[in-house]
Amino acid sequence: MIEAREDLERLVNEAQAYSNGIIPEARGEAQRLREEAEGYSSQVVSKSEGEANRFVALLEEYEKAPQVTRERLYIDAIEKVMTDSTKILLDTEGGNNMLYLPLDKLGQVSSGSSSQRNNETSNEMIDRVANEVIEKLQRRGNQVQSERRR
Repeated sequence: MIEAREDLERLVNEAQAYSNGIIPEARGEAQRLREEAEGYSSQVVSKSEGEANRFVALLEEYEKAPQVTRERLYIDAIEKVMTDSTKILLDTEGGNNMLYLPLDKLGQVSSGSSSQRNNETSNEMIDRVANEVIEKLQRRGNQVQSERRR
């Protein structure tokens, strides 16, 4: 019976110690989560307000000069796309430079052990596509020159 009381006291003490340790930890975790949520909320609200202010400013400029604003937005979008894409610029004799974006051919990127083989294939594809474009441009240039001679 004495042993049972000692076991009971020991278990009560262990439970109390566990409670004393876990409750402050849980409160701290809850506070951290609250602060993270408030920070995220502030971030989302600030970002949304900034986007709304940008849109209002853009609308004001659009109302002043619609065509110029449309062209500027178009140029900005093209600039963003062109910055992140592979481009081939060909200089031809007629002075008509041509920008070629082989999106269907160059957009295929693989990973793993076959990436070396795919890089070689991509380089071969780039060479082949570039040669095809050069040939077409040369034919077109020859046609233009022959038409000018007439």
